Amino acid sequence: MTDAAKLNRALVDLVVASHIARLEDLPRMVAEHAGAAGLRDVVFFVADLQGKVLRQITGRGLDAGEGGTEYAVGGTVPGLAYRRVDLIAEPGGHPDEPGLRRWWMPVTDGVERLGVLRADTDLEGEAVRDALYALASVVALLLLSKRAFSDSYARLVRTEAMSVSAEMQWHLTPPSAFAGAGTTVAALSEPAYEVGGDAFDYAVADSVLHMAVFDAMGHDATAGLTANMAIGACRNARRQGADLVGTSRAIEDTLIAQFGHSRYVTGVLADLDMRTGALTWINRGHHLPVLLRAGRWSRELYCPPAGPMGTGLGLPVTVSREQLEPGDRIILYTDGIVEARNDKGEEFGLQRFTDYIVRHNADGLTVHETLRQLVHAVVDQHAGHLVDDATVLLAEWLDPDQDGLLP
Repeated sequence: MTDAAKLNRALVDLVVASHIARLEDLPRMVAEHAGAAGLRDVVFFVADLQGKVLRQITGRGLDAGEGGTEYAVGGTVPGLAYRRVDLIAEPGGHPDEPGLRRWWMPVTDGVERLGVLRADTDLEGEAVRDALYALASVVALLLLSKRAFSDSYARLVRTEAMSVSAEMQWHLTPPSAFAGAGTTVAALSEPAYEVGGDAFDYAVADSVLHMAVFDAMGHDATAGLTANMAIGACRNARRQGADLVGTSRAIEDTLIAQFGHSRYVTGVLADLDMRTGALTWINRGHHLPVLLRAGRWSRELYCPPAGPMGTGLGLPVTVSREQLEPGDRIILYTDGIVEARNDKGEEFGLQRFTDYIVRHNADGLTVHETLRQLVHAVVDQHAGHLVDDATVLLAEWLDPDQDGLLP
């Protein structure tokens, strides 16, 4: 049996054996089945919520990581594999066995970066990449199948205590990254452990990408509840066939029914036809979307504002339209991104915000890594602690480098 055939057989057996496994069982099972195909000392790590550290899943302890190793995303070899979404060899060869090489491979679900895995092997050339890509793909699917009901996973990816409002938000939040039909999406919220009133949402239906960003009044648990209710009402209306205007009115009706006029959310709701690049959006008292074109210049996309959802002002809701060009990026964001201030009172600002994305696009970073570094820069602008939620969602249409988002 060839090495490729052995690996295929091992991965099939691993998937079959995993159906009644817990997250805690995965490290042992993955190592055993990968070992049968010649991949030795296989271990894997998951990234924390903020993309700062990589933590080993050991299968031991309440967080499933007891006794494991932790690496910083910045300044380490596994962190480099994670940031670049690429296979990286450990410099200097294997630390103990000269006949083997140690490799680091990103673990991704589509383009959502979950973490990295490490393996030792004597394979060479493309055989290494093929084998580790196949193994990492299976590990990603196994992690996704277990994390939804695993408190151990939730503990492992947290580096500090989380507020109740943030707990609610993360439960509803879609993955931080998506790619398909030539369109790429990335989104992040901070402060990850205290986010209350901010929320983002996106979903795909046939050829349409639905996007939304919300900012609820206040910064307490009720703000989190308001944002959660806005997302729930948005999805419910959208899945019943409502258009943008109808969806925003359904959100408003739901909030008024629950809170009267004491709570509201601002927001932008948008639809992108992924076949044609036709973008439509509405503005409910929120910051305007930003269009980034040719990786060099930007402008706000104007739309007459209607009132925030929940105020019952009865203002007309206008649908605006824009024809995108291949490679265009659309950015939706909340005020915490541009209003973060340093100790001198200087705002991060819209210009610095867009310049940052343009500059890092020129550096060849993926949209997901660009957003990770952007949000960290915003937090640093505010001396490491935001007083307001900061959320950004970026969508790129006809991304010419979409294949490069995969390992």
